[in-house]
Amino acid sequence: MIAVGSPAPDFEAKDARGATFRLSSLKGQQVVLYFFPKAFTGGCTIETQRFAELAPRLEPKGVQVVGVSVDSAETQQRFADHCHAAFPIVSDATKSIARDYGVLSLLGFSKRVTFYLDEGGVVRDVVSGMLPGPHLERTKSRYLDAP
Repeated sequence: MIAVGSPAPDFEAKDARGATFRLSSLKGQQVVLYFFPKAFTGGCTIETQRFAELAPRLEPKGVQVVGVSVDSAETQQRFADHCHAAFPIVSDATKSIARDYGVLSLLGFSKRVTFYLDEGGVVRDVVSGMLPGPHLERTKSRYLDAP
């Protein structure tokens, strides 16, 4: 897994809207980059819906949310619509992004891991674990609860 203090690997992939998304396009902004196992499953739906609720409060603070899973771009589009997510949800159908970040599980899905990137694309914090709650709470405490 990419360690705190390491540069986040850049990637380019199709997002839920069919556009090409490139992580480096967000340089100059802080990024909440979250990997989730599978669209439309219970925990992933809750997590994405909650990030969709948080994103409008994060954007004015210069923080962008990006979701990634190994689902197809078509599935990501339906999932983004279902969760009312206006932020990029990226399709990693080739599993190369999950491999680069060290979050690909033995079953071929992404592990649930959230990377917090600074404006230069360096990993400043990581949350890993199957329950979505700690990922959401860390996001709130990092960006919304801080003075």
